Amino acid sequence: MEIQPKTPSNKGPAEMFTGDVWFDVIAKGDDPSRLRVNMVRFSPGAHTAWHSHANGQTLHVTEGRGLVQCRGGEVIEIRPGDTIYTPPGEEHWHGAAPGHFMCHLAMWEALGEGQEGPETAWAEHVIDEEYGKN
Repeated sequence: MEIQPKTPSNKGPAEMFTGDVWFDVIAKGDDPSRLRVNMVRFSPGAHTAWHSHANGQTLHVTEGRGLVQCRGGEVIEIRPGDTIYTPPGEEHWHGAAPGHFMCHLAMWEALGEGQEGPETAWAEHVIDEEYGKN
């Protein structure tokens, strides 16, 4: 057993996020594990671009109020204690609700041996009408 050293927080890149987003890497999937875990902190109204994960993703909300949507689905409000599972390949976005901060754990698996494709496939940014700012 070993305590892992804390790494610096990372600013979410503008190509992947709208607004101010910061994340801390908790588990980076070192062999033999493929588990990746980030603590992600969204400022009010900040959110991801549309994206999907080759092996799916689980989010667990720890603080604040947020929003999630899968492509073609309803925008859903999420709160502390909510756990959201997105299946492999399903395009979705997630982030803070307007006027609220939101933090969640993001958990997914790295590509397995012989698995093709990007681990996370990023697409276009969410437009205001999709986010619900109308």
